[in-house]
Amino acid sequence: MPSGAGVFRGERLWWLVAAIVVIADQATKWLASGLLQGRGQVRVAPFLNFVLHHNPGAAWSFLAGESGWQRWLFALIAVAAAVLISALIRRHASERLFCAGLALILGGALGNLVDRLAWGYVVDFVQLHAWAWFPDWPPFPTFNVADSAITVGAGLVLFDSLRRRPGRSAQQG
Repeated sequence: MPSGAGVFRGERLWWLVAAIVVIADQATKWLASGLLQGRGQVRVAPFLNFVLHHNPGAAWSFLAGESGWQRWLFALIAVAAAVLISALIRRHASERLFCAGLALILGGALGNLVDRLAWGYVVDFVQLHAWAWFPDWPPFPTFNVADSAITVGAGLVLFDSLRRRPGRSAQQG
């Protein structure tokens, strides 16, 4: 069996993870759009609402108030990130934690890219808040499955990089 065969198998696993994130993201956005249109906030728990929000900006609605050029900037950034992440996955396919994080980031970036290209905005619908305990606090910015995957993926990549600090032996980490 050629040495590259095992790496290719691992690489396919990471593409599958990214594809599952995109499918889950798009499916939940489709459901949220259909179920929440015109309904305002739907209380799910004392700390969680579902609310339909169309975000033409980036994280925390960064640049959302601009005239539309940001759609293409954020799409370009997502494509560039996807290319870079794909190259990293190819190069490091056997590094499970690192590539799991990259695959989640890739799937999230592509999930939001689909929205941006199709609609000109990203569909967000999950709203966390602490109103039951702190009524004057603002809610956390509304987000979606893709945003969650990006956040968890970034956490995994960071955790992996901290595990492999220079000077640590393989037995320590």
